Amino acid sequence: EVQLVESGGGLVQPGGSLRLSCAVSGFTFDDYAMSWVRQAPGKGLEWVSAINWNGGSTSYAESMKGRFTISRDNAKNTLYLQMNSLKSEDTAVYYCAKDRHASSWYDSDYWGQGTQVTVSS
Repeated sequence: EVQLVESGGGLVQPGGSLRLSCAVSGFTFDDYAMSWVRQAPGKGLEWVSAINWNGGSTSYAESMKGRFTISRDNAKNTLYLQMNSLKSEDTAVYYCAKDRHASSWYDSDYWGQGTQVTVSS
């Protein structure tokens, strides 16, 4: 059974940082690209970032470039998202997602349950 479990969310002040983690099981982690997506209150899913199977290629949505860093530890079957310089508009539920291929994204087939990130003073 494929499982993705996010953690690390919480309440942070504007300008602060958080690191999200996503522990996965039930599939061969280093065979697949992975992504982060988010859903703000009252809005649809927004793609945030993705990383290929070995971490050698990453991609970010324009508004996250320079602030967010995606990474993975294949030995630990864990995906990360380091978020710096957080803004109120980053408030959302963040989901990790397994992609269908090793080196391409925008095509996920499994998602975690999400972790809430709230940026507020």
